[in-house]
Amino acid sequence: MARLRACPFVCAGKICYNYPGTWYEYFRFFEEVGFVPLLLFLGGVDENVLSAKEQQLLDALSPTAEAQGIEIVTVDIVGSKKAPTIRVYIDCEGGVGFDELASAQEWINALMDEIDPFPGAYTLEVSSPGIDRPLRTKQHFQRFAGEKVALVLSAPVNSRAKYTGQLVGVEGENIVLDVDGARTEIPFQFIKKAHVIATIDFNAKKG
Repeated sequence: MARLRACPFVCAGKICYNYPGTWYEYFRFFEEVGFVPLLLFLGGVDENVLSAKEQQLLDALSPTAEAQGIEIVTVDIVGSKKAPTIRVYIDCEGGVGFDELASAQEWINALMDEIDPFPGAYTLEVSSPGIDRPLRTKQHFQRFAGEKVALVLSAPVNSRAKYTGQLVGVEGENIVLDVDGARTEIPFQFIKKAHVIATIDFNAKKG
């Protein structure tokens, strides 16, 4: 069942806020307090990290990527509507080098020409995830357990919409963080954006 982003509603003439919950939980709450709210949805349902267009492109690219031994880490669409930039981040076993980028650029560009995602001109960028690697799937979170990560949520958890901490791992539908020594569980469906925070040891001795 879809959950709702925390959003304001009008009750008894006042704008109030409620924690995210299912439709059933919302209306059970109002039934218990004795009135029916007028919901003013300013956010809406937010289940996915990616936009509909980004998810469409990811789904279109993934089969060929898998056949090529490449993972599409994520797809970002940025810039103006008239001249958007499509950023495709790829990864592979052993890391991404120039040859992998050049090869991926070729077939991704060909697929984009077939898909024709926008009516006008757009820019296509293909790159490796970099040191601040995006985390999009549960598999990503499991793979990078032990790393320091930053999360932006679509709805507050414990009155917070942003978290930074050590990634413990995945337990069921929750992402588990160690935040300043405290165990924190965050529902995966509430995570809007997440990435690894790169740490560089400038004191490390050169070999």
